Formats: sequence, C-alpha cells, structure tokens
Amino acid sequence: MMTGLRESCCVTGVGETEYTRGSGRSVAALQMEAALRAIADAGLQPGDIDGVIPYGNMEMVAEEFITNLGIEDLRFSAVTPLGGASAVAAIQAATSAIVAGAANHVLIPIGRNGYSGPRIGGRAQAIPQFRVFGEYEMPSGNIAPAQLYAPMARRHMELYGTTSRQFAEIAVTMRNHAMLNDNAVMKKPLTVEDHQNSRMISDPLRLFDCCLESDGAAAVIISGAERAKDLARRPIYIMGVAEGHPDSPSAISQRPDLTKIGLAKAAPRAFAMAGIGHEAIDVAEVYDCFTYTVLCQLEDLGFCQKGEGGDFVSGGRIALGGELPINTHGGLLSQSHIIGMNHVCELVKQLRGDGGKAQVADAEIGLVTGYGDLGDGSIAIMRN
Repeated sequence: MMTGLRESCCVTGVGETEYTRGSGRSVAALQMEAALRAIADAGLQPGDIDGVIPYGNMEMVAEEFITNLGIEDLRFSAVTPLGGASAVAAIQAATSAIVAGAANHVLIPIGRNGYSGPRIGGRAQAIPQFRVFGEYEMPSGNIAPAQLYAPMARRHMELYGTTSRQFAEIAVTMRNHAMLNDNAVMKKPLTVEDHQNSRMISDPLRLFDCCLESDGAAAVIISGAERAKDLARRPIYIMGVAEGHPDSPSAISQRPDLTKIGLAKAAPRAFAMAGIGHEAIDVAEVYDCFTYTVLCQLEDLGFCQKGEGGDFVSGGRIALGGELPINTHGGLLSQSHIIGMNHVCELVKQLRGDGGKAQVADAEIGLVTGYGDLGDGSIAIMRN
C-alpha cells in the first residue's frame, strides 16, 4: 500500500472551456485555454509548471505545451493511455512523480472535438486498446463502445434482474443535474418515459443510456501539499488514489465475469490509503460513458453488493439531496464528454464549495472515478 502518497499532494487549480457541439477550434487551442485557466486558478505562472501528463489517446504531446505555454524547464512527462480512466489515473502518476521529487506542479490537460471531429466508430480504430477486439468482437461488426459494453449490461440484467427503467433513473438524474449547470450541453428535461421511448442503439442500451459527443477541454494542476498552502486557492487534498485493470483475457466477451471491472481492484486500495469508509463520502463523480457503467461502478466501489446496483440508483438516492449525490455537473451523459476530466474539476468545485446551484451541502470528502475502454478503473478520493 502506497501510504506515502496519502495527502502528499493537492489539486491546486482547475480550468474548463465552454462545452459545445461544434467548437470551431482545434484541440490544441481548447487544451491551451483550459490549461491557462487552471494555471491562473492556482495562482501560478506557466513557467511554474514542470510536469505535464497529456492524454495518451489524442494528438497532443508534452512538447506542444512547452512551446505554447512557454514552459522553460519541463522535468517530468508521461501518458496514461487508459481511455476514460486516463484522467484519474494521471492523478496517481502526478502524485507519484511529485513525491519522488521529479516535479513540483504537474499539469493534466484533456481536450477533444468529439462532436465536430472524427466520430467514435472511426476514433476507436486508432485507440491502442481496441486492438484486442480484433479476434473476437470486430469480425461480427462490433467496433463502437456501445456495441462492446451492451453484452455487459445484458449479462447484469439476466443475472440480477436489473431493468432498463433502472438505467433510466441514472440518465434522468444526470439530466436534472445538468439543467442546473450553465456549462452543460443538454438542458432539455428528460423523463423515464422519454428514455424508454428513445431508439435502441445496441440492445439493451438506448439513446439516453449513451454519453454525449461534444467539444471542449478541461485541466487540473497537481502540486505538493507544502507548496499548495502558499497558492491562491484552498488546496483539495488527495487522500487515496489507485488504478486497476480487469481480469484476463482483455477481450470483454471472453471474460468469465462480464460484470466485474478493474475498479473492483482499485477501490479497496484507494479507500485503505485514504483511511476512511464508504459512509464518509459526501459526493461522487462517477464516470458515466453509459448508464450501466455507473451502476456497475457503484457495485465495484463497494457502495452496494454485486447485483444490487439497480435498487441503489433508484428512489432518488443518487440525486442532489439524496444519500449519495452523483455527477452533480450532469456527467458525460448530459454535461459533456471530456474523458472524465470534467468529473475531476467538478469534484474539486464541490469540495471548494463552488458547486453553484448543484452544490452538495457541507461536502467535505468525495471521490471521482474513471472507466477505461476495456474496463480499466481509476479512483481518487479527496477532501477539503
């Protein structure tokens, strides 16, 4: 257990662009805007940044941040190519680098033109992890994430009696939260019946079970705890952080248990590092590429037993004012798909008390997760 990482580092700055469908800008321009906003939020200058972890599956590399931001002495760079688990996994990498003395302030930026750029079916072909689908899934025409994850959702339904209406509870809750957020793509009210009447994308996943394709960027700054005390904003301490990978084989359809993902391995490590129990969590930002992945992660996080996720998300438990408010910004399902970095920014805002209309009262401790293309999982637990 890497207890030496506990509260050794903080999130000191966050920055986001406007989230849109059709930015009219390059991915580089979006990321530089988010990065500059995060740096300014921390009270730093671009020259203070000495570490950067770009998103491994996009076109940006560390040298572009050196050139565009005027970074004079970049001492550490890395990538964490875990798809949707990358943003939170990068927090573990940044924290480890700072504790080791390799950097002082690490910038983690993610940006994309998911709507105006190449669509998901085309992008999937370029993602390194998707090579493992070549033998089993792709010959039958399964190339998009909805097609790959649908069997996981269906298996859960067959084993535990989970229903599409329970998936709808998640979609509706995320939309309700997005409607409180000025920087959200989806603002139109959504009902359970709207969800049930929406077209099937890949059985059992319907249109409103699927995340958005959107444009924008977000970034965070990770700093050592001692340096964080002297910066502009209240530091948000990283109590526990971990990543985990799913069971072999990599091909989802060939695994003995389709309902278990890498977060089941990462979550116990993060909670042990943080030294807290689940009852201490006031707010959770859970990666929601599909409604089913939220339900599955809540089980693998340990908030309920395997098979109980459908009941857990029902009855308002995950809504604002509920027992465990989830995705207070609207998530990937209704705010924007920024590969989970918007989830990290939202958790920091909540713990700062900057959640606006969606602020969770007296939020002191929260967590954020990432979900990768093959079921990789990442988690960070933070406090104010």
